[in-house]
Amino acid sequence: MTFASLPKENAVPMDFLLNETDSEAGAKPAGEDTEMAITARHDSALLDAYSQTVVSAVQRVAPAVVNIDIKQRVNVRRETHELSGNGSGFIITPDGFILTNSHVVHAANSITISLPDGREYPAQLTGDDPDTDLAVIRIDAPQLTHVRLADSEKLQVGQVVIAIGNPLGFQASVTAGVISALGRSMYAQSGRLIDNIIQTDAALNPGNSGGPLVNSAGEVVGVNTAMIRPAQGICFAIASNTAKFVAGWLIKEGKIRRSYIGVAGQNVPIHRRIVRFYGLHVGTAVLVVSIEKNSPAESAALREGDLIVAFNGQPIASVHDLHKVLVGEQIGVNATLTVVRHTEKLELPILPAESRQ
Repeated sequence: MTFASLPKENAVPMDFLLNETDSEAGAKPAGEDTEMAITARHDSALLDAYSQTVVSAVQRVAPAVVNIDIKQRVNVRRETHELSGNGSGFIITPDGFILTNSHVVHAANSITISLPDGREYPAQLTGDDPDTDLAVIRIDAPQLTHVRLADSEKLQVGQVVIAIGNPLGFQASVTAGVISALGRSMYAQSGRLIDNIIQTDAALNPGNSGGPLVNSAGEVVGVNTAMIRPAQGICFAIASNTAKFVAGWLIKEGKIRRSYIGVAGQNVPIHRRIVRFYGLHVGTAVLVVSIEKNSPAESAALREGDLIVAFNGQPIASVHDLHKVLVGEQIGVNATLTVVRHTEKLELPILPAESRQ
């Protein structure tokens, strides 16, 4: 802000201004200037602490964030064309496994990784899971920095988070914001509903896909996956707990063979009286939002509004817990689903089927 200077002939003597302030306008209460100075220093310290937090987190994670360039051959009218694309990823093990989005590397004919120090390596696809929009690729390179994946169940709305990636080709770009909401759902390109999505206002753009969403401790809490183009500050990331589970199977088997029961759900708290009355081991459950037709859930007479609290006696506190128990070994095996319907606790027999995705 700029201030216009008074012409010299209209200038007011400084001593007159001081006298005017002290006598006619009234002197400031004793100590007010001191309080303002202390407040200013406090605000400055808070801003500096916030800056230091972001800087520290970026310094820990940025060396593990990579740029992914892909080439894909497609046939159009009997002619072969090569398409190029790019995204982000981050190294999760010291021996070169990299986590990214499925839509970044799916159907790629070649994948090239650029490290922050300028090195480039070809990468091989280890495993791809379009149902959660996650994929693992691997490079053979020495001296790699890797990240730690945090427990996303401990996240809170309003918590500071940082996104690191390569938006629009601008490598190692950093944005910061807060967690806007937890437990969102969104559809993957495969058509499957992905639950336990993190919403954030940390700005994302094309090219950020597959990059890490980081907490103030420099731990990865999510995998950046999407933004709503017409909106501002509405971006999404796949929770780190989902990413850990999926990445483990992709590294071990190269794919995930799932069972499913055919429900869409969201995490909700259970009334304390119900928790005490039935002696439940958890205070949250999976609220059944919708049920697929001709699904195991429909055959088991599950209803919208039911609260899933256990599967085969194992407590279910979240959608992530339900995903963890619906593994390949559960396909075609009789199971029991424990639900709370209104105030009644029910045991429903259910036969999980193999996921059709």
